[in-house]
Amino acid sequence: MEFLQEYGLFLAKVATAVIAVLIVLSAVAGLVARSRDRRPDRLSVKRLNDRFERMEKTVRRAVERRRGRVERLRDWATRKLARKGAETSGTGATAEQDTATDEQTRDAPDTAQPEMETPTERPRVYVLRFEGDIRASSVESLREEITAILTMARPEQDRAIVCLESPGGLVPSYGLAAAQLARLREAGMDLTVTVDRVAASGGYMMAAVGHRIVAAPFAVLGSIGVVAQIPNFHRWLTRNDIDIELLTAGEYKRTLTMLGENTDEGRKKFREQLEEAHELFKTFLTRYRPQLDLEQVATGEHWYGEQAREMGLADELRTSDDLLLELTREADVFELTYHRPQTLGRRVTVAMESFLERILRSQGETRM
Repeated sequence: MEFLQEYGLFLAKVATAVIAVLIVLSAVAGLVARSRDRRPDRLSVKRLNDRFERMEKTVRRAVERRRGRVERLRDWATRKLARKGAETSGTGATAEQDTATDEQTRDAPDTAQPEMETPTERPRVYVLRFEGDIRASSVESLREEITAILTMARPEQDRAIVCLESPGGLVPSYGLAAAQLARLREAGMDLTVTVDRVAASGGYMMAAVGHRIVAAPFAVLGSIGVVAQIPNFHRWLTRNDIDIELLTAGEYKRTLTMLGENTDEGRKKFREQLEEAHELFKTFLTRYRPQLDLEQVATGEHWYGEQAREMGLADELRTSDDLLLELTREADVFELTYHRPQTLGRRVTVAMESFLERILRSQGETRM
């Protein structure tokens, strides 16, 4: 009996191990299969007016089903009686009206009917969504979406709405993302940036390009500053008798390193580089939002929606959903999304970066 119990436990362990291996192999096989998918890049365009109209019809049907059958029959009977009464009252006068109409037609001068006026075309609103990570990876799709908009844009007539979510990241990456948004302004389009959760540091640099910034009441904005951190393993390597040879050409080719010995001169130069990046950040904001008091807001602090509006970091408190719903009543609203297939290696890299980013955020670290 004891042998059977041990044997059964052994089988359960083996089965568990086999199932775990099969799950891992299936996941890897799926990733490999998707990485081999060589579908070309594609641009999808959705008309948001159609989406909201479908939602309205769905809700209306659900609401109207609750009306009682008696009420529907009463409405039907009322409409039928009204139509019948109108037909009865109009029968006696029909012949006289027809005769008078014929005489007026013969006596009336032969004039051409006025041409119908061509209805004016409704304005167009283009919607883009940007969710930023440390490397601003979405800029690769953003640049293509903006290029597509500019092929159809009508200056001074069409608008662009960018729904932005980003805590910031690398300076060059977010500098490029902000430059992409500047293309819309330079093309003569009205640009509005909406922030529902966060646009901090590099994310706020992107938001500042817009003519208007619309933020949710508790959205985080600001963090106008630059931060950098780097671990150094030099003392640990020295204790373990491991030598590191770091050769450079150029006095400041390497200021701070992870493995070599850092010097006060290197630290000073690194701080100077951070200050230079901060000054470039403030100069950029002066160009697009000159109303900001940079002495007050360019301290690296962040503020919530209501506070941000009072300090000039935002222009209006509102969610992106409310803004888009209102725009669909007066314009044709199109959302553009550029899809770029990713290889297996790229997926793994993005997953690792997202994991590290979550760790940094949990520790309260903010990047630009």
